[in-house]
Amino acid sequence: MNAWQFTGNIGKDAESRFLPNGDPVVSFSVGVKSGYGEKATTTWARCAMFGKRAESVSQYLTKGQLVGISGEVTLREWNDQQGQKRSSLEVRVNDLTLLGKKDGQQAAQPRQQSPAPQQPGGFSDMDDDIPFMRHAHGAAWRAI
Repeated sequence: MNAWQFTGNIGKDAESRFLPNGDPVVSFSVGVKSGYGEKATTTWARCAMFGKRAESVSQYLTKGQLVGISGEVTLREWNDQQGQKRSSLEVRVNDLTLLGKKDGQQAAQPRQQSPAPQQPGGFSDMDDDIPFMRHAHGAAWRAI
């Protein structure tokens, strides 16, 4: 079984494009921290999500957004123009959970819209056609 689950912050806004067959794909990088203090490190994972879910969630994948990811991981290795060995951790996203912003702001604020005032108790102003379900604890939204 090839599965990796992790949480981290998105490094920059997601990029959307279409494959030659017309299928949407969204690409973004996630920084995963480990260790603490002077021994803390960040590992960057290049993530790609495909299909309608990717297209609908892309507006929420903004720099600093804390996400939970589950997907298939691949280590791609190559030699750069100077002959140096390079590698990249790549994840094909199967499941994505929006957890919040790096600075503690609430998750699920699209970058095309101004943040709307929240009604007590949740996201009652969100469209019904957005493919999210509220997490059991009410703190996270999960793409379905």
